[in-house]
Amino acid sequence: MVLELVNISLRRNGKWILKEINWKVNKGEHWVIFGLNGAGKTALLNVLNAYEYPTKGKITVLGKEFGKAPLAESLRKKIGLVSQSLQQKLHNGDNAFEIVLSGAFASIGLYESPTDEMREKAISLLRELGCYDYANRNYETLSQGERQRVLIGRALMADPELLILDEPTNGLDFLAREMLLESVEKIAKETNGPTIIYVTHHAEEILPEFQHTLLLKQGEVFAAGKTDEMISDHTLSDFFGLDVGVIWKDGRPLLTKNKLTVK
Repeated sequence: MVLELVNISLRRNGKWILKEINWKVNKGEHWVIFGLNGAGKTALLNVLNAYEYPTKGKITVLGKEFGKAPLAESLRKKIGLVSQSLQQKLHNGDNAFEIVLSGAFASIGLYESPTDEMREKAISLLRELGCYDYANRNYETLSQGERQRVLIGRALMADPELLILDEPTNGLDFLAREMLLESVEKIAKETNGPTIIYVTHHAEEILPEFQHTLLLKQGEVFAAGKTDEMISDHTLSDFFGLDVGVIWKDGRPLLTKNKLTVK
């Protein structure tokens, strides 16, 4: 088991942000967390990464129960995170190569001397993700798509068991989005690759490799299960409160609005 949440609730400033979340992810599964803005996706990720502790409930990630077992640096390295908040913390003066290398130490910035093996791995990841040509460019000069691929490389440096991608295509045009999704697809297909949790509010980003989906609405699990059952006309019409249709093409869904009447 990669993670298990049992009756997780989070109260912040007198308001329940998450309510009675029950969710289990097994090794070998790739999941999508799908929900509109304000659904509680960021709060759920904060709990998964132990940036916030739940008000109630039990959470176990990679065999460690939060609140009982100390979160050692070794556990941090087993969770790779790509998010907008992380991007804002990075040092713009660092180049792409240095940022990828910093992932080996789970640090913001490169303060320790990397080994030759680490350097070789970082170069390999830069090549695999299509970042090698701009490895020596400062992070601040990169496009949004280039930055996101560098962050994925950073997240993969420590061979994480769990990779969390928090709306990684935000701000990308169609071409940059599809290039990034190709990189995600390659990682998802790796035999010994990490379990991936992909967070989005765009259904068309759901790749065929993501066979499981959790629908999050107003801080609660609306439904969870097989992606083809969750991303369906009936389930999503109930989820949105609006009659929608789902068109599948090459294993990826596209949503259409069937009627103008809101339920």
